[in-house]
Amino acid sequence: MDDKLPADLQALLRQKLVDSWQQPLPQLTQRDTWIPRIPGKTLAVIGMRRSGKTSLLWQELGRRVEAGEERSWLPMLSLEDERLLAHNPGAELLDQLLETYFQLQPQARQAGARRGCLFLDEIQRIPGWEGFVRRVMDSEPIDVVVSGSSAEMLSTEIASNLRGRALEAVVYPFSFRESLRHRNLEPLQPSTHWSSAQRSQLTHQLEHYLRCGGFPEAQGLEERSRRLLLGSYVDSTVLRDVIERHAIRQPLALQWLVRQLLGNGGGSFSLNRLHGALKSQGLAIGREHLAELVQHLESAFLIHCLGVVGGSLRRQMTLPRKVYPVDPGLLPLYELEGRSNLGHALETVVLLELLRNGAEVGYLRTSNGHEVDFLARFPDGRRELIQVCTDLSEPATLQRELRALLEALQEPSSSGAQARVISLNNRPPRGEWPQPVAWSSAVEWLLE
Repeated sequence: MDDKLPADLQALLRQKLVDSWQQPLPQLTQRDTWIPRIPGKTLAVIGMRRSGKTSLLWQELGRRVEAGEERSWLPMLSLEDERLLAHNPGAELLDQLLETYFQLQPQARQAGARRGCLFLDEIQRIPGWEGFVRRVMDSEPIDVVVSGSSAEMLSTEIASNLRGRALEAVVYPFSFRESLRHRNLEPLQPSTHWSSAQRSQLTHQLEHYLRCGGFPEAQGLEERSRRLLLGSYVDSTVLRDVIERHAIRQPLALQWLVRQLLGNGGGSFSLNRLHGALKSQGLAIGREHLAELVQHLESAFLIHCLGVVGGSLRRQMTLPRKVYPVDPGLLPLYELEGRSNLGHALETVVLLELLRNGAEVGYLRTSNGHEVDFLARFPDGRRELIQVCTDLSEPATLQRELRALLEALQEPSSSGAQARVISLNNRPPRGEWPQPVAWSSAVEWLLE
């Protein structure tokens, strides 16, 4: 094994291992990301760039240290180190890394109750990593936790190459609660114990979150810097996780598509309309290729698309899909009319919260053509119809939202579902309220 890599690269791996377990645990905002814990499985942490994957790896490492595991058995290494990538490494780099680890920590190779763990950040930069992980999980007394930025890269390769040996944890930018925790503003009591002043302050913080979003590095930045930073995230994701990875030959069409989809966050789109609009711009692209571009953007976690629930497969394929960004802070960057839209931002935040809680989500269109924002099915089997609205003070708005929900409750596809309206209002709407429909203020729903 020693003759596979240059001596300077072997020395670099050894130094990175030694440095990693001597590095103190960083003080980071605790994430609420759900992590599957099944013995004998690799944990794959995935999500959009800069959403906090590395922090979650540190959080998992810290959990193991608190449980009494040996710190020197838990190395954390970034594989995006230019000194490593300069050698065009393949799986042999990971082989040498493992061998060097066991040379430094020979007791970790002895079978026993305790197990070491390799934390490998941005592992997708190393070709052939899947075979390495599979072999380690099959033959070595050590766990592996990996992270990467592309869902398509990780999900498909985990399914095909790791053959049930890995489970995924998806990291999103900060939720509303996490953003409050990051600024030491998280309420420690349930909403029934909030004072009027605290409730007003939390509502103000939610409106700030709807405009600014939850990317960790963007917290507390003034608007111009924040817009510049978030724009760089989008550009980096499009370039590295879509254009470079999939060898896109029509980057202008892709960039146009990104502006259209993010500029219509919370709205609907159809491939036929997008295809026609592209042709009118003089950008010739096949409809099938356009569908692939949308899928690539979703796989890179930049957007999330929802289809309609219920009816025939033809109906589901024909009706438009809805598109949402991975974070509400991206909406102002691409708002086509140049104005803030708290309604679409709140809808985005509710969807992301449902996804964080493991729900399968679609939207519903009733037989009369009225639309309900979300039909969510939770892991415990609960189903919930959800309408999202910023302000229910206008009777016409309230009537419209309730009409769609009450119609949806009669649809076969929502049989047994509960119905809920979520709004920014702190007080329930006045007047009669239909018994089958619950109401929640957005602040309480997001924090409880």
